Amino acid sequence: MIIQEEAMQIIRTALHEARPDEAVKRALKELPDVSGRIILVAFGKAAWSMSEAAESVLQDRISEGICITKYGHVQKEIPQVQCYEAGHPVPDENSFSATRKAEQLVSGLKPEDLVLLLVSGGGSALFEDPLIPPEELQDITKQLLACGADITEINIIRKRLSDVKGGKFAEKCRPARVFSIVLSDIIGDPLDSIASGPAYPDSHTCEEALAIAKKYALNLSKKAWSLLEVETPKKLDYVETRITGSVKQLCRSAEKKCRELGYEPVFLTASLNCEAKEAGSFLASIARDHQNIERSTAWILGGETIVHLHGSGKGGRNQELVLSAAEGIRDCRDTCIFSIGSDGTDGPTDAAGGIADEHTCAMLKEQGILIPQVLAENDSYHALKKAGGLVITGPTGTNVNDLTVLLIRRHAS
Repeated sequence: MIIQEEAMQIIRTALHEARPDEAVKRALKELPDVSGRIILVAFGKAAWSMSEAAESVLQDRISEGICITKYGHVQKEIPQVQCYEAGHPVPDENSFSATRKAEQLVSGLKPEDLVLLLVSGGGSALFEDPLIPPEELQDITKQLLACGADITEINIIRKRLSDVKGGKFAEKCRPARVFSIVLSDIIGDPLDSIASGPAYPDSHTCEEALAIAKKYALNLSKKAWSLLEVETPKKLDYVETRITGSVKQLCRSAEKKCRELGYEPVFLTASLNCEAKEAGSFLASIARDHQNIERSTAWILGGETIVHLHGSGKGGRNQELVLSAAEGIRDCRDTCIFSIGSDGTDGPTDAAGGIADEHTCAMLKEQGILIPQVLAENDSYHALKKAGGLVITGPTGTNVNDLTVLLIRRHAS
C-alpha cells in the first residue's frame, strides 16, 4: 500500500498548490484605479475561496458583493458579500434566483464604478438566467450531458439560451468597467467558454450552435430553436480579463511531487479529451509495456474525459477511468493509477475520483463484481467503494480540470 500512500501525497500537494487564493491576490495587483464603487460578483465551484481572497485584499473597498457556488462549498460568511449555494451540474431555482440578484446588483452603475468578476468552472450551471422555461433548460442540459457532448459544445448551446452567458452579463454592467479574474477549467483556457463566457466576446456563431443541436438530435422547443439563431456580443472593450490558473499548473505540481518521491515523471498532456474508459485502457497499456523497466516512473495527464451514459449506476468520469485501468493492470506489479477532479467532486458523487492498483480487479472479483459489467452500468462509484478505491477530498476551493497519474514503483536492488 506504500504506492497508494505516495499517490495520496501527490494528490494533496497538487490540490494545495492549485488553490486560487494567492493567484487572485496576484491578479488584484493589476486592478485599475477605481474612484467609484467596487461591486464583487463571483460564481463557480471556486467562487467562495476566490471571494474570500479578494475580500482579504480589498476589505471595505468592496461596496457590495455576491458569491454563487455549489452546495456545500460556502465555508463561512464573507464581509460585504452575500453567499448563495445552487445546483450543479444542472442549474436549479437557487441558480436562477441568485443570478437575478447579481443582475440587480450591477444595474444602475456609473462609469466610475467597477465590477470585480471572479469566474471559475461550474459557472455555466451556477450562474444562469434562462430565456426559456427552467424545466426546459434543465432538460436540455441533461440531454447534452447524457449524449457525450464536450464542454465546449455544451457551452455554445447554453450561451444562446441564457440572458447572462456569452458576454451578455458584461453588457448589463455598462457603463461601469469590468475586471474579470478567471480560474480556467477548460483545456486551452478559451475565455469565451469558461463558465460560458459571461464577460467575454463569444467566438462561436449561431451556425455552430445549430449544427450541434442537429448533431445530437436535441429535443428543443420552437423558442429554443429561435434563440440559437440570435447572435451573441462580439466586442466588449470595457472588460479586462486575467487568467489565474489552469490544468497545466496542476500537472506541474504533480510532476514536482513525483520527482521528490523518487519517480521519473513523464508529462504526457494537459489536453486529455477522450472517452474515460479509453483513457484508462491506454494508461493500462503503458503500465504493461513498462513492467520491465528498472526505474520508478510517473505518467502524468491533465484534461477532462467524457462518459457516454448507458447504464443506471452511479459514478463519474475519473472513477470510470480508474476502474477501466484496473482491469488492464491486474497482472502488473507495484503499479497504481489515480484520477481526480480538482474541485473535489466527480460526477454526482461525494468522491473526487478514484484510485486502483494491481490488486483492485481481484479484490472485486472475490466479491462477485466483474469490472466490464460495472462499466456497462456506469456504476464505478459502488465498485470502487467496495475496493476501498474512492478518493474523497471534500470541496477543494479550486477547479482546474482533472489530474490523472499512473505510478510504477521500482525498488533499488
